[in-house]
Amino acid sequence: MTSPSGSTPDEARAFLEAHPDVEAIDIVLVDVNGVGRGKIIRRHELEGFYKGGRHLPISILGLDITGEDVHETGLIWDSGDGDLRAWPIPGTLVPLHGTSPRRAQVLMSMYGLDGAPMTSDPRHALARQVEAFAARGLHPAGAFELEFFLLAGERDADGRVQPARAVVDGRRSGKTEVYSVDHLHGMEPLFSDIYAAARGQAIPAETVISEYAPGQYELTLNYRRDILRAADDLIMLKRLVRAQARRHGVTACFMAKPIEAYAGSGMHLHVSLQDEAGRNVFAEAEEGRWEPRLLHALGGLAATMGESMLVFAPHANSWRRFVAQSYAPVAPSWGVNNRSVALRVPAGDTKNRRIEHRPSGVDANPYLVAATVLAGIARGLDEAIDPGPETTGNGYAAADGTRVAMPADWRSAIEAAKGSAFLKQALGADLHRTFTAIKQAEYLRVARTVSELDYHLYLHEV
Repeated sequence: MTSPSGSTPDEARAFLEAHPDVEAIDIVLVDVNGVGRGKIIRRHELEGFYKGGRHLPISILGLDITGEDVHETGLIWDSGDGDLRAWPIPGTLVPLHGTSPRRAQVLMSMYGLDGAPMTSDPRHALARQVEAFAARGLHPAGAFELEFFLLAGERDADGRVQPARAVVDGRRSGKTEVYSVDHLHGMEPLFSDIYAAARGQAIPAETVISEYAPGQYELTLNYRRDILRAADDLIMLKRLVRAQARRHGVTACFMAKPIEAYAGSGMHLHVSLQDEAGRNVFAEAEEGRWEPRLLHALGGLAATMGESMLVFAPHANSWRRFVAQSYAPVAPSWGVNNRSVALRVPAGDTKNRRIEHRPSGVDANPYLVAATVLAGIARGLDEAIDPGPETTGNGYAAADGTRVAMPADWRSAIEAAKGSAFLKQALGADLHRTFTAIKQAEYLRVARTVSELDYHLYLHEV
């Protein structure tokens, strides 16, 4: 059977020839939570995987964050938990830095036995939105930013997580070392390995900075004309950061809000549209007058943000990030060169004009985020939606004046997503059902859990 993903056995053969020391390969399918699930195969199995795919149970895409079945997805016993076929994604077969014995990795997507895309696979949802723009003669380009914490393996005296010690000399800083270059030097061996791993995987990892909390960092990625590949970059970068951190004895944390007293971690998406000639259609022709398509894209994103927030903030912990003056947006506002809004138009050369979409936490699935953002842009273009006035100054102070209500919490976001015709169109009906069912199951798990905080507040008081 010809691979429906476009992969070919030639890619596998060329890789094996170039890497004779690779003994095993991680084959990774990304579920709705962004969790990589799959198998480790041996070297001699790789070419067969490229020739015939790999059978995997349909239920692998119906699991919650803990790996438990969510029957309401319809992907478990309703289908008899039958096998579908996963195929490798071209261009994602890469060596894994620092492994011994040497291993490699390849991402994969799920298809039916007839080769049709499996409609609860998040990557296919993004591919469908990209194809819809291609039919318009437009090509979404973009890049993600990755914020994360490096944490110690041990908790502090109160049982809370704490920043990792510097891998160079064991020092621990309890300060917000934002933009401190000297602070980065303490993690230099780890970041050197991260860059080496990214180079080996052709991931365009660029600037690293010390972010706005103790132990928090940010890695930027170079812009891609292919936004599908930009989302692959983010998935692969998270995996390699986590792996390299473990090798240096620290934990890479991708929770949206791991430390209550400090800012959380975002996953901002920079996005623009290019025409067939490669011109940026968001770029204004005349300085001082915004391109209407940029404004309409902003309008579509603002209008659909409330019902889409479950995609951008998918977990209970995600909602702890949204507080005023935390560099996380609290309203569907837009502004120029303003980090207090949800939709930022960065300053700079007009040919690089783009939208920085800021609501998503680093715990979100980049395929779902990009698919939903593109669908919001398309809605804005189709309906010529006015984004309203630009927010200037403190966007947190102006949040009450916005036109679109934002969900107040995780439960409200789940209900908004379940009832959203827009989100059903953006993700596709099957993935919408899968995603919202999994989130509902996770919410119920959290809601019925009696936490340590419950005992602290109520055990001796009520």
